[in-house]
Amino acid sequence: MPNQMIARRTVSRTLVTLGCVVLLVAATLHCLAYLNFSAPAVHGSNLPIALQSVFEIAFLSMAWSWIVLALIVLVVTFGEARLGKPIALICGFAVRDDQHNQCKDDPIFIGNEMIGAASLLIIIGCFLFHGSRVET
Repeated sequence: MPNQMIARRTVSRTLVTLGCVVLLVAATLHCLAYLNFSAPAVHGSNLPIALQSVFEIAFLSMAWSWIVLALIVLVVTFGEARLGKPIALICGFAVRDDQHNQCKDDPIFIGNEMIGAASLLIIIGCFLFHGSRVET
């Protein structure tokens, strides 16, 4: 029985970590896409400076939120926080909600699939946690 618990903990941590890595890669690609593609187009347009700034803030804050959520999930997963499972689940569902809202506008886009996969990996990994605290 203890070996089964260790295997379950290992699988859950692996899934959560993989989901966080995918989310961090998506955030990195989002920042790079802004710098290489969107920023030159927006700054070269005839939009007022205020709207250009709003676009930049919205674009980069999306990536920042994914980075923060991934780091929170990693900390509560490996820190074995008392409320680690609920916190990680809330973060996973927050990413899932973000992906769902984006899919309404862009049904097929690789970024949507990446954060969708990341959220599902985090959520499935969290449901494999044994209780809200992992006993050693």
